[in-house]
Amino acid sequence: MQSLWSDADCATYEGPLGPRVYSSRLLGADPTLVMHGGGNTSVKLPGTDGLGRPVDLLYVKGSGSDLATMSAAGFAPVRLAHLLELAELPELSDAAMAEQLRLGCIRTDAPAPSVEAILHALVPARYVDHTHADALLSITNTPRGSEFVAEVYGDQVVVVDYVMPGFALARRCAVELAHQMHDDTIGMVLLQHGLFSFGETASESYERMIDLVSLAEDFLVKAGAWDLPTQDAEPEPSAGDRVARASLRQELSRVAGVPMILTTTSTPRTRAFLARPDAGELATRGPMTPDHVIRTKRVPMLGRDVDAYAREYRDYFEQNQARTPAPLTMLDPAPRVVLDPDLGLLTAGRAAGDAAVAADITLHTFDAVERATALDAWQALPERDLFDVEYWELEQAKLARAGAPAQFAGEIALVTGAASGIGRAVVQALRAVGAAVVAVDRNPAVAAATATGVLGVECDVTDEVAIDRALDLAIARFGGLDLLVLNAGVFPPSRAVDELSLREWHDVMAVNVDANLSLLRVTADLLARAPKGGRVVVNASKNVAAPGPGAAAYSASKASLTQLARVTALEWASKNIRVNVVHPNAVFDTGIWDEETLRTRAGHYGLSVEEYKTNNLLGVEVTSADVAAVIVALCSATFAKTTGAQIPVDGGNDRVI
Repeated sequence: MQSLWSDADCATYEGPLGPRVYSSRLLGADPTLVMHGGGNTSVKLPGTDGLGRPVDLLYVKGSGSDLATMSAAGFAPVRLAHLLELAELPELSDAAMAEQLRLGCIRTDAPAPSVEAILHALVPARYVDHTHADALLSITNTPRGSEFVAEVYGDQVVVVDYVMPGFALARRCAVELAHQMHDDTIGMVLLQHGLFSFGETASESYERMIDLVSLAEDFLVKAGAWDLPTQDAEPEPSAGDRVARASLRQELSRVAGVPMILTTTSTPRTRAFLARPDAGELATRGPMTPDHVIRTKRVPMLGRDVDAYAREYRDYFEQNQARTPAPLTMLDPAPRVVLDPDLGLLTAGRAAGDAAVAADITLHTFDAVERATALDAWQALPERDLFDVEYWELEQAKLARAGAPAQFAGEIALVTGAASGIGRAVVQALRAVGAAVVAVDRNPAVAAATATGVLGVECDVTDEVAIDRALDLAIARFGGLDLLVLNAGVFPPSRAVDELSLREWHDVMAVNVDANLSLLRVTADLLARAPKGGRVVVNASKNVAAPGPGAAAYSASKASLTQLARVTALEWASKNIRVNVVHPNAVFDTGIWDEETLRTRAGHYGLSVEEYKTNNLLGVEVTSADVAAVIVALCSATFAKTTGAQIPVDGGNDRVI
């Protein structure tokens, strides 16, 4: 492991917390050290309280902060004396500890201090760093872990047997620090948990972390346990694979009681791990660190029998709950990680980000498992220890405080024509209410929309091969389809019927009608497996009811599309898929309008451009966001008993009314 420290870069971080912020970000940028909010850092600094009195403070990473994006505001300033007094108590429940940590904080707007604050206070060094280095865990998560740690580090580190995070761990570390620490101690190993380094400066603590991890890596290299196998061959996806994944997602969602995202991860490393004859047995021995159970559950599901997994999870809960003094609320029993011989590695979550985090954790676990197996054997913590973290009172309290999920959390939408206008507005509106969205457009710029929860795919919807590819990508990323918004369309230049060529007619029909038939056909089986029922919204036009001169091809294509939607509503009701249509009019912030077209259409009616924009009964301008709001509403529970509807979004049109 190479040090990334730069004095020049550190100097750009201002203020007394600058070096602490900088080194925290260096650690957070390396996923082999910490992932997704993991790890912890602190610094002890002089300060003043609210009355201006001098006070020694521990600035410790706040709950919910991420080292990769750390800022000064992400640290909680806690009175050091208060923490040291707490450490002297014979016992303290974790809930009471969390309350005391908050009371010891000198700023009410600061994040809640980390549960490790007392432990950081006890370490007799100004800077303290804590990671969950993959290399170290590959060594400690073995039957001979403590023996290997002694061989790697000698007496450079304090070694502490596993204790659940919280007050008990702080107390144990206090004892071990007193017994084992000497002038040359530079860190601490918490077996099957993590690695600490410390020093008087941020650079010293950081460099010691890098040195300690490098020693672990070197040990694995010398033991022949560092290099990992890969497998390049990847099977081609098929429509059957899409349906199988959507079916599995439907089952997971049923058992979870809510719609779930299901992400497929296929890399040379995942394929190599899953090809091992002992992959299932190794993967079900337990996670890399106990806190991972919150993201991945204790073990993955092998195969696709979700009900069997749920029964085993309920048994696990009942057996372990029996030894806890307080009643517990069982989490949903659906798996978060699935290993299937045909579908590969799949991870589930209430949102796309949750599924992605579970995938990252699993990939790192695969690496640690294979290295530990090559070194000795993979040995995770016992079931009861993992249960205690999964059902930690602080986690249970967090669940009780959690608000209602977003309206479309766990649901997946595909929107065509998504790069601009109404399509882009629909993508934004659906994301705002929690949906994961596949944004499809022939404009290559749509790919720039890709982010957590959004997949931008360049796709010409008149190309059925391109549609298949887009669906493969969509199902691999999110696992299924709940909402289909058929929005892509073309509005050709104004042309009288006696001037309209067959080629122009066919070009309009290909986009506005034929492509939508193709999309309906290939998504039918996916929408039928939507946990809350499939929903289709078709963006047609006011021209269906009230066509205008010069728009024969456009008006006819939208009328044909509307008829297609009506027939689909009739046929798909038995599949619990509802199909509705919106008829916008005069929406000018879309890709089909330009200044020339706008002037031409206005001229047909003898109106100025501004008069044309508000030429409706209400005298209002209709925007893409207005149409998107109606589309989202049609997909919501508000319209759960509506199918085959046609909704105008036009400010009121006398010809339509």
